[in-house]
Amino acid sequence: MDQTTPSPAQAFGPPAPQPQPQPQPDVQPPVAGAPVPPPAGAFGAPVPPPAGQFGAPLPPPSPYLQAPAPAASPTTSRAALGLLAGVAAALVGAAVYGGIIRGTNHEFSYAALAVGALVGAALGKVGGRSQTLPILGVPLALLGVFLGQMFGLALLAAHDAGMSVSVVLSDHAGVIYDLWKDQLSPMDVLFFGIAGVEGFLFAKRTAG
Repeated sequence: MDQTTPSPAQAFGPPAPQPQPQPQPDVQPPVAGAPVPPPAGAFGAPVPPPAGQFGAPLPPPSPYLQAPAPAASPTTSRAALGLLAGVAAALVGAAVYGGIIRGTNHEFSYAALAVGALVGAALGKVGGRSQTLPILGVPLALLGVFLGQMFGLALLAAHDAGMSVSVVLSDHAGVIYDLWKDQLSPMDVLFFGIAGVEGFLFAKRTAG
């Protein structure tokens, strides 16, 4: 039987359509003098400027933000004034005590208690509440009593020798100290201790 051979188009179907060329967008050439856009990031977004730790730009340092130097504490300043007042009270008490010894020609031991109270009151009134000033009141009170007795003996020696007190204290201070040491009695030591205790207690009681 005679059969007609099919053509390729009939055997494999109609031919595939040819792809049509896609229209290309018009690209304008750069114009001379036009601004050039900034470079884009990895995804086409402009590259941001470097930022701080949390993404905010770092502000410039300001000289007005510097921390001021710490000022002296009012409590410390008042304690220093109290110490000066205590030293002054010890010297004044010593002068008064020496005058009493010169006037009575006797080592009036009860005056030592007044010196200790004067030193402690000066520390507390001027220095205020402080943990150090009452402790310093003990040696300052003892110093005031010792200087008062030394000054009283120097006044008596100057009167008997017909010399000035400054000459006795400058040229014969060792003799006055030996005289004070020889006359020191257990009662004097007791009043020394009481004067030191008063320097401590009055500094705490009068603090405000």
